[in-house]
Amino acid sequence: MNLRPLLVSPLGFLIGISLGALGGGGSILAVPMLVYAAGESPQVATTTSLIVVGSAALLGMLAHHRAGRVRIVPGVVFGLAGIGGSMLGTALNRAADADVLLLAFAGLMLVVAWRMWSSTAGSPGRRVDRDPDPPAVPRRGTSSAGGVLVGARVEPGQVLVTAAKVLLAGTIVGFVTGFFGVGGGFVVVPALVLALGFDMPDAVGTSLLVIFINAAVALAGRLGATSIDWAAAVPFTVAALVGASVGKSVADRLPTVTLVRWFVGVLVALAAYVILTAGVAVLSG
Repeated sequence: MNLRPLLVSPLGFLIGISLGALGGGGSILAVPMLVYAAGESPQVATTTSLIVVGSAALLGMLAHHRAGRVRIVPGVVFGLAGIGGSMLGTALNRAADADVLLLAFAGLMLVVAWRMWSSTAGSPGRRVDRDPDPPAVPRRGTSSAGGVLVGARVEPGQVLVTAAKVLLAGTIVGFVTGFFGVGGGFVVVPALVLALGFDMPDAVGTSLLVIFINAAVALAGRLGATSIDWAAAVPFTVAALVGASVGKSVADRLPTVTLVRWFVGVLVALAAYVILTAGVAVLSG
């Protein structure tokens, strides 16, 4: 009897609670949990994580779209700009040594932990937006830079500058998604706000479209090359989505700063464990 679905389901529920309570970041826990608790290889775990990330982003995007907070054209352009990076990240993921991949992932976890901690500094009680990977950026109004992708009149030089920013940011996000199997919203939202002048609600909603596109591209690049344990992936994903709805009620009862700092503590502790175990394996190998 395969007990893996029974094992990963409660873990998926816990990750979903993190997603719902914090508005993001919880999916980054999926890979180490699937590796160390469910026994999957890093390559298979990052593929399973893409399924979770893509599903969460799609459902979140639909909710934001109904509220008018998703800019379809800029989101699609940004997502398409990340295809090259996503394909490169996917190729490197398949070729990477398992322990080296885990060490790199631990480094990403520490970066996300730092960004999340920074977002709460000096802002007790502040609520974070619902996004698979919360950013640490100020709220800004829409500027002329955003008009490049929505048809407003801008100078030719501004078009080139903005296009370069979108291509660079999209490539980075695509690479992060393809290589690590995470959403990369901590890069997408700041890019939409700072490079394209989006206000925060539109940036969060549009980022979910970008994340969904990148996750779908990265997942498509793995089909046939990396096996997917659907018996584990499906219940894990379903449990994560159920947990996300429960997490929202948790967020209503506890201050966001408290939730974020507890989550950061879990991230740092888990990253330290990954560094220790994978580091020993690399040194001994």
